[in-house]
Amino acid sequence: TSSLKDAVVRFGYGCTGEIISDKGLVLTNHHCGYSRIQAHSTPEHDYLKDGFWAGSLEEELPNPGLTVTFLKEIRDVSRQVLEAVGPSMTEEERNEAIAKKISIIQAEAAEGSHYSARISSFYGGNQYCLYLYEVFRDVRFVGAPPSSIGKFGYDTDNWMWPRHTGDFSLFRVYTAPDGSPANYDPGNVPLQPETFLPISTGGYKAGNFSMVLGYSGSTERYMTSWEIDELLGITHPNKIKIRGARQKIIWKAMMSDESIRIKYASKYSGSSNYWKFSIGQSQGLIRLHVRKKMEAQEHEFNAWIAAEPSRQETYGHALELIRNAVEGRKELVNARQYISECFIRGCELISFAYRHFGLMESLAETGSPGAEAGNGWRSIHEGEYAKRDMEDFFRDYEMPVDRKVTALMLGMFAGDVQKEFWPDELDALGGKYKGNWQKATDRLFDKSVLKDKETFASFLEHPDLKTLRKDPLFLLAGSVRSRYHDILAGLTNYDYDYTKGHRLYVAGLLEMDHDRIHYPDANSTMRLTYGTVGGYSPRDAVKYLDYTTLRGVMEKEDPDNFEFLVDERLKALYNKKEYGRYGEDGTMHVCFTTNNDITGGNSGSPVLNGNGELLGIAFDGNWEAMSGDIIFEQDLQKCICVDIRYVLFVIDKFAGAQNIIDELEIR
Repeated sequence: TSSLKDAVVRFGYGCTGEIISDKGLVLTNHHCGYSRIQAHSTPEHDYLKDGFWAGSLEEELPNPGLTVTFLKEIRDVSRQVLEAVGPSMTEEERNEAIAKKISIIQAEAAEGSHYSARISSFYGGNQYCLYLYEVFRDVRFVGAPPSSIGKFGYDTDNWMWPRHTGDFSLFRVYTAPDGSPANYDPGNVPLQPETFLPISTGGYKAGNFSMVLGYSGSTERYMTSWEIDELLGITHPNKIKIRGARQKIIWKAMMSDESIRIKYASKYSGSSNYWKFSIGQSQGLIRLHVRKKMEAQEHEFNAWIAAEPSRQETYGHALELIRNAVEGRKELVNARQYISECFIRGCELISFAYRHFGLMESLAETGSPGAEAGNGWRSIHEGEYAKRDMEDFFRDYEMPVDRKVTALMLGMFAGDVQKEFWPDELDALGGKYKGNWQKATDRLFDKSVLKDKETFASFLEHPDLKTLRKDPLFLLAGSVRSRYHDILAGLTNYDYDYTKGHRLYVAGLLEMDHDRIHYPDANSTMRLTYGTVGGYSPRDAVKYLDYTTLRGVMEKEDPDNFEFLVDERLKALYNKKEYGRYGEDGTMHVCFTTNNDITGGNSGSPVLNGNGELLGIAFDGNWEAMSGDIIFEQDLQKCICVDIRYVLFVIDKFAGAQNIIDELEIR
């Protein structure tokens, strides 16, 4: 028998989608499909700007590397996993024993099937569940509105309400002729799903029931006051500063050239999303006094422990372990984040060299990429991987942009991070060029085999170790890699204390409040959340309705700001009130809010009524409750959703994609 969960999929690695037809049609957010839409776009065929609608199966576009994953089964395996743990084990021994046991259980569960098995931990490592998944690898792009609809409001409206964004895109899952998962092949056929979601045009009223199913990414609802200090003192300020500076350079380049805009659209969006999140969450944590709430819970926990000697023995060191770990790791956490944000994420060529540093290692082991003896297989693998990655990398790369960003990132790292955490090659560059990071960057780029696609492709045809050992970019990448691993190793002891303290703290809270139902933190497994449709009042004398309409799109229109452009076709439909069966009392609803508890990973999740019919698609949270991943704000937290009627209106009336409408079960 099938159920609702069989129509809900993990889309790629960080989003959710839902099956909405008996031909494997997947509905998700525009921002979830954004990188794929961008990858198919060119100045001649700009699907980001103009949208795309396949008129037939033959016109649907393949997406190498994109997967759609179905959940097949869940089993609680806590007993089997934890039987590997002994009372006298150190935390390191405990982790090793659990990891070994998990590996065995996963292998046994997947044996003899094409399913993949993954065990996820809950409640800080106090519970374990096995998940069996079926992964489909042929996923094709079917349709998306222009960004003036799918990304209306861009960064300005991101995380905000009222919202007027038609944040949706369409893909299709294909299988081998026998229905099994397969790599892309022209002979593959559309998936015949176990079930799919019917669509309701009946709408909603404030107070109506709503539920959301999806792959919630991560929450930290059992966080302590010391971790709040770390967020506000290190993590968020670093991200805001580093990403904000880098984004200014990229944005300026995007606004100056259409080709660059297309190349960097997805990169910029991915960076700015959680840059703005860090700003909003910092403000929310302070405004809503979240640290004080966590402190109050810690005081209550300590009082509960003190009331019973046996509790002191079991849980007495939990908070002390957490505090010592968090306070002791400050410098290492700061350095780790700077290396990640400045080098691994921030500088594109350095990141590429970092990613392919295995080329140098494998050439050192084998002497030749074609060697068949010893570890020759690794050289061949590394070389082929580099060739494939090279094509994708250079297609969306602009060296002048990266030169400016890299010089900025090197200087920012040098100015903000203690010298003991500098990669050795950075130290050498700083001395040689006397802190002139633009000169240092130019030398890195000009003297590297990565300076352009042709040079690197030529190197890969005849690779040699001597060249890489002299290549300044590979040397810097190796130095970054080495220092990063040193920092991670330094964090390990703190991690052991933290994970032990966290596990005991969560276990103690569950025992202390045993009459309460505690939900575990999100961990990218499927979750169901239930709630109701409704607006909210964020501050004195301000009250928001639970829905927005197309009128708001027209009110926000700004022809001089690309974030708020409105397509002439959409304006014509609005002026004529040509909404078809998707309007309500002469208006076209665009978005609505519920109090469902969602987080990152829920993007694209179906919002359902009590009959299991699709009302909308979840795509965002609200600015006033950005602290929601840490503490759920009962009166403020909102799930922002695209009204499914607006989705249908855009497909039908705006795009004229009748072939898509004909696939759907619309009630």
